[in-house]
Amino acid sequence: MAMKSIYTFLTVLLCISSFGQNAISIKGRIVDSLNLPLEYVTVYLNRDKDSTMVGYTVTDKTGNFDLKIRSLQEGTFLKASMMSYQDFVKEYPKGITENDDLGKIVLKDLPTNLDELLIVAETPPLRVRNDTIEYNAGSFKVRPDAKLLDLLKQLPGLQIDENKKITVNGKEVNEILVNGKPFFSEDGKVALENLPSEIINKIQVTDKKTKREKFTGERAKSDDASINVTIDEENNKGYFGQVNAGYGTDDRYEAGLFLNSFNKRRKISVIGSANNINAVGFSMDDVFDNMRSGRSRGGVTESRMIGLNYLEDFTELLSGNGSYDYNFSETENRNKTTSTRFLPSGQFYNTSSSSSKSGDEGNKANFSIDYRGEKDFLSIMPNFSKGHTYSNSQSEEASFDENMNPLNESRSQSYSRGDSNNFANNISYVRNFKKPGQFLSVNFSNSNSKGNNEILFESDTKFFQSEKADDMRRQFKNSEDVSDTYSLDVSFRQPITDSLSFEVGTEWNYRQSINSMYVYDYDEATGEYSSINKLETNRYKSVVKETSPFVRFAINKNKFSLYFTSYTDIVKNSADALYNEKDYSLDKYYISPRLNMNTFFNVSKNDNIYFSYGYNQTYQSATELLEITDISNPLHTKVGNPNLKPTDQHNFSFNYRSYDFQTRSGYSIGGNLSLQDNTIVNAIEYDEDMKSISTYKNISGNYQWSARVNLFQNKKVGEHNFRYGIGVRFSNHFSKGYIDNVMYESRANTIVPNAYFSYDYGEFLTLHPSYTYNYNRTSYNNFTVDKASNFTHRFNLEATTYWPKNFIFGNDFNYTYNSQIAQGYKKDFYMWNISLAYEFFDSKFRAKVKVYDVLNQNTSSRRTIDPTEIVDSESLVLKQYVMFSLVYKLNEFGGPKKGKGTKGGRGKRGQSMRAFRM
Repeated sequence: MAMKSIYTFLTVLLCISSFGQNAISIKGRIVDSLNLPLEYVTVYLNRDKDSTMVGYTVTDKTGNFDLKIRSLQEGTFLKASMMSYQDFVKEYPKGITENDDLGKIVLKDLPTNLDELLIVAETPPLRVRNDTIEYNAGSFKVRPDAKLLDLLKQLPGLQIDENKKITVNGKEVNEILVNGKPFFSEDGKVALENLPSEIINKIQVTDKKTKREKFTGERAKSDDASINVTIDEENNKGYFGQVNAGYGTDDRYEAGLFLNSFNKRRKISVIGSANNINAVGFSMDDVFDNMRSGRSRGGVTESRMIGLNYLEDFTELLSGNGSYDYNFSETENRNKTTSTRFLPSGQFYNTSSSSSKSGDEGNKANFSIDYRGEKDFLSIMPNFSKGHTYSNSQSEEASFDENMNPLNESRSQSYSRGDSNNFANNISYVRNFKKPGQFLSVNFSNSNSKGNNEILFESDTKFFQSEKADDMRRQFKNSEDVSDTYSLDVSFRQPITDSLSFEVGTEWNYRQSINSMYVYDYDEATGEYSSINKLETNRYKSVVKETSPFVRFAINKNKFSLYFTSYTDIVKNSADALYNEKDYSLDKYYISPRLNMNTFFNVSKNDNIYFSYGYNQTYQSATELLEITDISNPLHTKVGNPNLKPTDQHNFSFNYRSYDFQTRSGYSIGGNLSLQDNTIVNAIEYDEDMKSISTYKNISGNYQWSARVNLFQNKKVGEHNFRYGIGVRFSNHFSKGYIDNVMYESRANTIVPNAYFSYDYGEFLTLHPSYTYNYNRTSYNNFTVDKASNFTHRFNLEATTYWPKNFIFGNDFNYTYNSQIAQGYKKDFYMWNISLAYEFFDSKFRAKVKVYDVLNQNTSSRRTIDPTEIVDSESLVLKQYVMFSLVYKLNEFGGPKKGKGTKGGRGKRGQSMRAFRM
């Protein structure tokens, strides 16, 4: 193992040292027929023998380009390509061995007076058109049997972290579509790990739009990005998927299934998994499977799931998409916690331990049907879910004063089971009128849920420093929760000029929540839970009725967009309760403004700015408003406050992003600020036994802000592909509260610098080290301590080699250190997973052996700091195991088979047709 690590390290050093050797530069300046510079012209170099792409770049705003490659001894040709212009081509029959300055290059306009002339042209690696970046998949080389995720890692401007979160030029991607449609779900996680790269034609990156925005042609108001994957026309029919199963030590097992059948109009997919290694959901990572899911996660979970997705274009105007999911998981956990709680007069300590076994079973189905006519759009999206939960738990808790004298202790155990049913629906209708940008929009949504939970509960609480009687309970509890939400908004949009429009409308909202608890004490005489406990039996009901007329203005210029919406919220907030056989009722009325504003500014094609502001109010719940003393918890009593005001909140967000395709480098700067007025907080008092009594109060002056900076760059020379980046995040959270009738203040500061580096050597080696440092410091006023701080180090290294042929060797290494884990808890640990696989039978089968937690050090120790306490905790975790598994892959597409792993070498696969009349 050590020799392999040394070999890998020396290989990387050798590759890095030779990175800059034999570098060749091809320069030039591209203009149009009027001698004006052309920006974003794609310049690329292909080999003569197979059209494999050697390298590419794009021109800057002055029309200049500088393409750097390694010395070539074989015939190549250079192309400069841009929509609406004729390609420029220069051949290098004997290769390129020295720098070449091409000077000024004039791209001629495509003729518009031609008859039926068909021109076949190579598609360039990328095109930038308005707000869309389009990558030609055939220009980027990936390994054999690579998936969509592997392809995305090769694209300039895309960054993918260890959790598979994708950003494009600093903008987060939260939608991945295939041929414009969701692939199981909009987040695209299933597509990332399963969609074969060899059938992909193009990757299109745009701003994320709602269905209404796509139909009406409005600009996107979101600051998120969307990726659309288009499949080769010739390959848009067939099936692909894989099946895997594994078994290991300690009876650990896993199994997975993914099958997808598709054609131009229909797609049917089936996914399934079963395991007892903490992998909830679905994952088919080619190297590590589900091993990463168990890392540092509390508890040990066994889960099963199966899902079915169906998508079809019934006609050119009508399409449907439906799915069904079944999920089951059962988790065993043991936890111990030590906390220090701060008071203005001193501090006290709390220790607790618990064990539990809980399960969750659910069925979920959803469907959407879209009609897109010439003038009308209709979308209906119902979904249903049904769930069942159960839990058995035992816990012990004790509190001590500053001298470690006991204050109280409590032991409890509970057995619960619950059922829930949910229904939600969204109906959207848009009617376009004759004038572009003029339309009527109607949207209705509802969400209805009902849950029931039964609990057998026993507890024994003792108090040591007062005359208070001990508290013993043996109870049966039955809770019912109902939630209903209905929303309707109607609006009409009218353009005023080409760049200015306004929209008027009204929103109606109804939100209701009902929470009922029936508590029965055990009757020794009858041996049944038949004596109702009046002090703990309760029913709370909150109803918010809201009417909100609004007006929205939109300004859309070539480089600037602004959207401003002003609402007037007319609100009735009603709270009702039944407690201790007494009815409580309270109505509150409010008229308040609500504002939303966001703006986009394109400084240049490389640089853009986004800014948003929002103001809104959140309203009080029945438990917060009604003056009821809730003693259902023997150690914590709560009292409502009818004088509470709604909370006002101002939210600001800012992002500046820049990316240079020529240097393949970029950076982003962003920040958020949230200001709160009349924040609702818990005001807590403790008696001599440290039993808490809390009520709710308004407090003003709380705020939080964060700022972040990220810089990143990609470099590719020959077979060497480098990606690296650094970033830092700052945050500050200022909050006020009440402890023992004294107002305290806390200020939490966090700084998180991080760095990552990725290196790929052709089809043979992938390295990805990363490092994160997290420093937290909290300072206090009116506390016995004035500050608390801690820091953590986290280092990760992922290394995968694809050599010798048919072998895949993966290492996933993690080191974590926490500076102030309490005594008795482990401060640092190493987590190392390895995987060794062998492919055979034309790579259709893969045999694999995996070792989870090679060093047997996995732990879940952690420390959290908030304004009133520091908590150290440790939970049961998944321990070391060895597993053997077998994977079977099946792929059958409509087109002819392509060469393995040579996306850049598919010849005519990268071509497109342009037709002109002459």
